Amino acid sequence: MTVLGIVLLVLGFVFAIPLLWTLGIILTVIGVALLLVGAVGHEILGRRHYW
Repeated sequence: MTVLGIVLLVLGFVFAIPLLWTLGIILTVIGVALLLVGAVGHEILGRRHYW
């Protein structure tokens, strides 16, 4: 999810498409938050690891 967010950020910046830029920011923030929560050992939706 984080990688997809970063790709959308880059594409939105290069092609000047605000929608891709916004979606990229949202997906990156959600991906990083899930990564951090999973890294400290909390379960996410019943899973120990989030990929």
